[in-house]
Amino acid sequence: MRALLSLAIGSFGIGMTEFVMMGLLPDVAADLLPALWAQSQEQAIGQAGVLISMYALGVVIGAPTIAGAVARFPRHRVMIGLAIALMLFNALAVVLPSFGLIALARLLAGLPHGAYFGIGALVAADVLGQGRRAQGVAFILTGLTIANVVGVPLGTFLGQQFGWRTAFLVVTLVFALAALCIALFVPEHPGDPGRTLRSELGVFRVPQVWLTLGIGAIGFGGFFAVYSYIAPLVTEVAGAPKGVVPLALVLVGIGMTVGNLLGGVLADRDLRRTLLGGLAALALVLILLAVLAFSIVLLIALALLVGLVSAVLSPAIQTRLMDVAGDNQSIAAALNHSALNIGNSLGAFLGGAVITAGLGYTAPEWVGAALALLGLGIATLAYRSERARALV
Repeated sequence: MRALLSLAIGSFGIGMTEFVMMGLLPDVAADLLPALWAQSQEQAIGQAGVLISMYALGVVIGAPTIAGAVARFPRHRVMIGLAIALMLFNALAVVLPSFGLIALARLLAGLPHGAYFGIGALVAADVLGQGRRAQGVAFILTGLTIANVVGVPLGTFLGQQFGWRTAFLVVTLVFALAALCIALFVPEHPGDPGRTLRSELGVFRVPQVWLTLGIGAIGFGGFFAVYSYIAPLVTEVAGAPKGVVPLALVLVGIGMTVGNLLGGVLADRDLRRTLLGGLAALALVLILLAVLAFSIVLLIALALLVGLVSAVLSPAIQTRLMDVAGDNQSIAAALNHSALNIGNSLGAFLGGAVITAGLGYTAPEWVGAALALLGLGIATLAYRSERARALV
């Protein structure tokens, strides 16, 4: 258990570094884009959303390349190295001065993300056994979801009070602790000496892998279209004070924590229904949020539901990838995070685009609902294709 908790500390840090930028986006825009902020706060916030997309791009690039390249090495040593890399790259956000350099730092910080979760998920799945693989994946993801309950709201509060860079100083310290705990408590865990990057990349020849990646990249992108711009939704649409933003983030995080654990159980019982039902529920909740966000009470309640239904999907998508990937388990486990962060980048970009176009702060909710429905369509196609192939 100490080994899994050590890995969860690192996933807590990843959850914090990935999501704390969203709550601090207005503060970052005001600090790094002062001229644009003075002209138009909406455009400055929309442009600052690029920092979210850059982190997501780093995950997309790093997840398959790093996971594939290190598949043959002992997994406990790889995890130590990834935690140290995350510590160093996040420290750059504390010291680099300009918007362009911070964007580069966010790209670098995203590179180890997918490999950390992917390899950690394999360790957890092995520990809990074949019949509880999705619950093992969910355990590692729990650190990420708890970060949304504790780390992200705390980081947002500290960033608002003492400057947004303070949040990334805290993140750096979390990764330092994770590296130490992994070195002390995670036992030796062998890799697969026969695997190479070339052999692992063979996973991309499997059509069902592409369809499953599409489910995560497009369907889960609906969540990020909304979550990326939750701060102005609270303050500008609902008219609540700035201090309510951390509360909204806490409730999203609580929903994600419950949804992640629930999703692990549901996916082990019926993976297909969990995926299809989760995507349909996400679309419905986002539509309700778009219509009812003017009320801070309803917004807060729906924020909890958005976190819950979106997090149900995470262990389901990762387990689905592991099912369809055959022998390429290391890269498949990491590719889930590439897919989700393509969704992160896509959702943040489209959400920022509709805000910048002057469609208002509720426009991202409609974008998110459309993406969730597209993901539902892809999931339906994937299962129909699989069933038709089985009948041949």
